[in-house]
This record gives sequence, structure tokens and C-alpha cells, in this order.
Amino acid sequence: MNITPEDAIQQLKSISTASIATYLLKKGLRNQFIQQVLPLKRMKSNMVGRAYTLRYIPAREDLNPIEVFRDPKHLQRLAVEECPEDHILVIDSRKDPRAASAGSILATRLMKRGVAGIVTDGGFRDSAGIAELSLPAYHQRPSAPTNLTLHQAVGINEPISCGDVAVFPGDYIVGDNDGVMVIPQHLVTEVIEACQQVEQYEKFVTEKVNQGMSIIGLYPMTTESLSKEFERWKETSKTL
Repeated sequence: MNITPEDAIQQLKSISTASIATYLLKKGLRNQFIQQVLPLKRMKSNMVGRAYTLRYIPAREDLNPIEVFRDPKHLQRLAVEECPEDHILVIDSRKDPRAASAGSILATRLMKRGVAGIVTDGGFRDSAGIAELSLPAYHQRPSAPTNLTLHQAVGINEPISCGDVAVFPGDYIVGDNDGVMVIPQHLVTEVIEACQQVEQYEKFVTEKVNQGMSIIGLYPMTTESLSKEFERWKETSKTL
């Protein structure tokens, strides 16, 4: 199946991070779930987009006075202005939420530019304001100090670490209420195909469990009669 990035994004909106994590485990990828990062508000639909990255290092005081924000080429500001539409700004804050990665004004600007979301392994300031935006946002916890206190922006759209996960520009990012998964871009088509099949199977399993059936032989499917019933169920589902 050939799939465009736009189609991939649409189809990933209905696939859970749990399904993605399980399939990537089968591929030998055990470390694609960004650690200690949660949505600022309950998600009603998936956050999906391709990664555009910003990298921080520890701030050095002589290079990081408040006046650096006057520089029109300050990399944090450039990342906000250059992150493409339908992408997700992923920030490497070294898992340090003691100072904010960004605040509500920058998040609002991203939203107005059509960016699909923002993720940091640090924290956001003005977090209540960000939570009210339509822009999906994920962080560790709220943090009032400005990023300059501890973080120095040194790179945009380059490979980073976010929550102990390697994130490369163009990787597919999927976030739901469980957290955020990173899908290597060359795997996205097979991830979508496999996960759609898994979620169809799990819908069948859930129906059976709600009817009182034991999970033995059902989950995983090891009983031939149930396997045949599942195949009939799939055909019936297509006509509904």
C-alpha cells in the first residue's frame, strides 16, 4: 500500500499509542514511547503530525541573558516561526522541567500557524492558558521560570532526544491520553496496516469479553472455532 504523509496522518488519528507500541515491539523497537510526558488536558482525539525539533542544552549565564530574546534569529523563536503546518514541535529539554520550554504566547502562535501540536520532556509556563488552546500539548509538569533560566536553544530540525526517545525530523508523532509514541517514518505504512488489523481484532475481543467469555483461547486467539467466528464477524462488520 502506497500512502501519502497526509493519508498517514489521517489514518493515525484513529490508532491508539498502545497498538503502535505493541507493533513496534514486534519489530524490535522497545523505546519509542516518550517517558514522563502527559497531555495538559484530556484528549478527545489523537494528536498526529510529523516531527520538527528544537534542542536545548544547559544554559550558560554569560550567553543567556534575557536580552537574547531581542535577537530575531533566536532559535526558540525561529522554531516557532518555521515549524511547518501539520507538524509537531518536539522539544529536547533534557527531561528538566525546572524551567519552562515555552509558554502560552508561543503556543498560541504555533496554533495560529496551523501546527498540529507541541511536546516537551520539560515543562510549560502559563500551562492553564495552553490547556485552553485547541493546540494539543504534552509536558512533564507546569514550570514558571523562563527557559533562559536553565535552557539554551542550540539547534532546530535535527535529531534529538525527547523523554529518552530518539526523534528524527519527519518521524510520525502520535499522542493520546496515554502519552506520545514516535514512529520512524520508513515504518509508518506497515504500522498503520498492522495496527488497524489489531484494533479490529481487539474490538471483537472486547465484545466477547463483555458477553462474559474467558480470555483463554480468545486473547491471544488460539481456538480455531473462535478464529473462524472472528473471520465471519469481520465480514459482517464490513456490511454494517
